[in-house]
Amino acid sequence: MLPVPHCPRCERFVFLDALRCPACDAELGYNIVLGRFFEVDPAGARVDGVAWFSCSNRSWGCNWLVREDAPSGRCFSCRLTRRRPDADDTIALEKLASTEEAKRRMLLQLRDLGLPVRPWDQYEGGLGFDLISSLSSGERVVIGHAGGIITIDLAESLDDRREALRIRLGEPYRTMLGHLRHEIGHYFQSVLLTTEAMWESCRALFGDERASYQDALERHYATGAPPGWQATYISEYATMHPWEDFAETFAHYLHITGTLQTAGMIGIEFEAGERNLRAADVVLLQDYNGVSIGRILDDWAELAQAFNRINRSMGLRDLYPFEIVDRVRLKLGFIHDLVERARIPLAEQVAIGLPPRPAADGGAPR
Repeated sequence: MLPVPHCPRCERFVFLDALRCPACDAELGYNIVLGRFFEVDPAGARVDGVAWFSCSNRSWGCNWLVREDAPSGRCFSCRLTRRRPDADDTIALEKLASTEEAKRRMLLQLRDLGLPVRPWDQYEGGLGFDLISSLSSGERVVIGHAGGIITIDLAESLDDRREALRIRLGEPYRTMLGHLRHEIGHYFQSVLLTTEAMWESCRALFGDERASYQDALERHYATGAPPGWQATYISEYATMHPWEDFAETFAHYLHITGTLQTAGMIGIEFEAGERNLRAADVVLLQDYNGVSIGRILDDWAELAQAFNRINRSMGLRDLYPFEIVDRVRLKLGFIHDLVERARIPLAEQVAIGLPPRPAADGGAPR
């Protein structure tokens, strides 16, 4: 479980993307292995005898630290970016900064879940990101996943463009973090399903992924989702092809577990009684690893309803405008089982590409 992010100098809460503490102005760097902020020091922040330095992309908003024996001056997240805008394309780089922020948040959640992240430059089919802008690159950029590489169009970081696409496509939710969580679902379907028996279980719920994707794509954009899709799928896009159903469901699993954990760390509880029409208190957890999918979804139903009520009181759309029906619960349960079986303890995560965890004597683990 990641600890609550706070300033090491004044102990105030700080957001995960903070470069400085808003209370005491301490310059901050985030250590992904320990999940903690440290004060940035030109000589390196010392952790168990090992120096950690600021990522070389700090000027573009990256607040992660880099271990002194890392292969480059870039942090783990930045090293996963295979393509990025040219150095003289400052407008696109500004959009890259916000997208990288969303990527770091997703990677922290994957780290907390203990999911295997094997970098593209170290493993065949490993995870990498092409973050390029269709507005400045002069090329057609299609958001998607292929062979471990996730492509994101930085133009989607423009609120007006993304909102226009959301409305045109009839989507209730569209964010950069949502794109990343969806595409990482494609990556993990290929990584976590390791036997034919697992694939058959997946097909029984999501459909046969061997069906023609091109035919499904043309059908979806010609006729839309089938009538009554709400009884089986989490979204209209999930109806297009079994691959998209899996990725959409995986994204929602990350939405749900990540938001629940944040709410639990804040200390949100729901009391039973006539005012809330609950038979028992609901106490959100700080860590949902190892918890049943039934408990996760029951807690989520309470939290999502509360957040939707709050949003409506501000004149905003529902925070979570989706309905989790019985069939979707089964699909989320399948994802949950995959994650639980794949979890790697933090002490072993050096094997999945995270920076080496400092050994007790300050040296790198063997």
